[in-house]
Amino acid sequence: MQKSIIVAITLALGVFCSHVEAAPTYSFVNITNNNAGDAAIGEAQLFVEIFDLGGGQVNFGFTNIGPAASSITDVYFDDGTLLGIASIINAPGLVEFSQLATPPDLPGGNLAVPPFVTTLGFSADSDPPVQPLGVNPGESLGIIFNLQPGGTFADVVDELESGVLRIGIHVQGFSSGGSESFINDGTTVIPAPGALILGGIGAGCLSWLRRRGTL
Repeated sequence: MQKSIIVAITLALGVFCSHVEAAPTYSFVNITNNNAGDAAIGEAQLFVEIFDLGGGQVNFGFTNIGPAASSITDVYFDDGTLLGIASIINAPGLVEFSQLATPPDLPGGNLAVPPFVTTLGFSADSDPPVQPLGVNPGESLGIIFNLQPGGTFADVVDELESGVLRIGIHVQGFSSGGSESFINDGTTVIPAPGALILGGIGAGCLSWLRRRGTL
């Protein structure tokens, strides 16, 4: 069993590694403003990187670069040329997400302009215990989508930057005890922190393996 998990982790890392250089990365903007400090933390250290997997699939890589306490616990997608979630890349024991989030819509999504409306089936959240298994500092999550027939990676990038496709995240685990919601800033494209995503996944996997006594 452990060997199969190690192979799965290795393959997941291979998917990330093969597309790091060309992957565009987007930051998030806060829409709930429950706490100014928490809002600033999320905007400074949470990112989504888009990877072209070929074969009509795109990987959305979420990363929390830290260092402040925070945890991405829910992820939502609003519209675009996406067909459906194909798979989720977790780090067992550290980051574990399943398809379909609770609540089904982004908390505070009505505060976005226009309001954020989650596309049916286009969401995922962390398994219980929610905050520990969310995306905490130094950790990452991958959500692979199938594209609609004829849809391309370029379409996804164009839609993210034009606002046709939006990504929402609900974040908990702040030291204040509060929570915030964010949506991707389609106008903010920053240098891809692919090494940070790989480092987060790699460190998480190694930590998990050590806990299990595999290494």
